[in-house]
This record gives sequence, C-alpha cells and structure tokens, in this order.
Amino acid sequence: MPSKKALVRRPGPRLAEGLVTHIEREKVDVDRAVEQWEAYVEALRAHDWETIEVEPADDCPDSVFVEDTVVMYRNVALITRPGAESRRKETPGVEEAVASLGCSVNWIWEPGTLDGGDVLKIADTIYVGRGGRTNTAGVQQVRAAFEPLGARVVAVPVSKVLHLKSAVTALPDGTVLGHIPSVDRPSLFPGFLSVPEQSGAHVVLLGGGKLLMADSAPKTAELLTDLGHEVVAVDIGEFEKLEGCVTCLSVRLRELYA
Repeated sequence: MPSKKALVRRPGPRLAEGLVTHIEREKVDVDRAVEQWEAYVEALRAHDWETIEVEPADDCPDSVFVEDTVVMYRNVALITRPGAESRRKETPGVEEAVASLGCSVNWIWEPGTLDGGDVLKIADTIYVGRGGRTNTAGVQQVRAAFEPLGARVVAVPVSKVLHLKSAVTALPDGTVLGHIPSVDRPSLFPGFLSVPEQSGAHVVLLGGGKLLMADSAPKTAELLTDLGHEVVAVDIGEFEKLEGCVTCLSVRLRELYA
C-alpha cells in the first residue's frame, strides 16, 4: 500500500555554521531559513504528505538536511554513517523516528560512509554516488542491504558537486534530470534530460505529476511545464547557500507497510 509520509527536521540555531564544500560561503539568515523551511513543509502537506518532525539536533548545524541520515527502500531504513564526522550525531533521532513507524532498521558500519543525498532510487534501481561523502565500503553495504530485497545497486562517480542528488534527480517516468556541468558521466543514466540551471536538476515527486522544485530555476520550471508536469516552486535560497536543495530537506517514505 503506498504511503505518503515525510520526515523533516527543523533548522537549528547553528545553521549558519553548516558545512560548505564546493561553493563559496555566504552569510545565512537563520530566521529567513526557518520561514523557508516552514513554507517547504507546508508545500508537502498541501499535497497530502503527512510530515513527521524528527527531534531537533540543535548542536548539529547541518541537521535540517535530514535526507542524509537515512536511506529507505520499501520498509527498510538504512541508517547512514555520514562522510563528515561532525554529522554523525544526527542519526540517533532519525533512527528513533523510523523505528517508531515500524520500519526494519539496518546500519552502515565503519569503515563505510554514506550520505543519503548520494542515493537516487528509480523504481528498483538504486544509484549510489561514490565521491566525497560516500566511500566504496558504503556502496558495498548498500548493495548488501538492498539487493537481497530485489534492488539493483549501481555505483556512479561524483566529483563535481557535494552529492549525487546535487547533480541529478528523476521524473516520475524515470527520466533523469541533470545540469551537464555538474554530472560526471551522464551516459550512465538511461533517458537523461539536460536542464539549463543547476537547481533545476532537483525535483521531489509530490504525486499526480506534480514536482516540487526551487524557485531559483525558472527556465527549467518552464521546460518541465511544457513537458506536461505541474511545478510547485518554493524559495529555499538560504539552504542553497549551504549546498542544500529540495530533496535533502525531507525523507519521503512511500512504501511503508499498512
């Protein structure tokens, strides 16, 4: 039975101290970020997603990027071991949240590292970005966790951006969206569609052909609208200063058992 639940986590007071790897640091307005986060959550709710707020982790500047802490496949939650050591305190609250929903819980173990933002699922194919935050052992552990359940795990290189989903996401029909300068090997993805803006490569599937995306990609929004999709645009500018995007601000749980 399909489910529409989304884990979210409120930005903490230290958000402006969040990690920045591939872009120049800019000043982050935390109050404005909270307003943007609340609008993002409301956009999910307006499209029939039940949002579940994970316990705040105020000592962890990056904790709002909750997607990096867990990877879901069917009813199995794989608790990550983030590649940045400073982020590893973020996982216990997320583990508690998914366990309370009845998920089967697994873990990434040392020496593996995995950020959830490096995982793109398209039907039963799971692409895992091997790069700065996710290592080979992490990829191997994703394969061990999910391939026995029927998944096919494909490792892809990531070097130009923070995470795989900083470079690519996918439309409902499985077409992969990507901004060419950000993608290491577009040929690895069947049905690749190049988009004109980097933030245009980031979409969350809301259901019913609707796509949640950042309002910083108007040209891509126009392109996707012309292709028959309905775009729901949100302002996440303060999070984009920290290499965040619409995917990493929530964990969508679509296949929980009834």
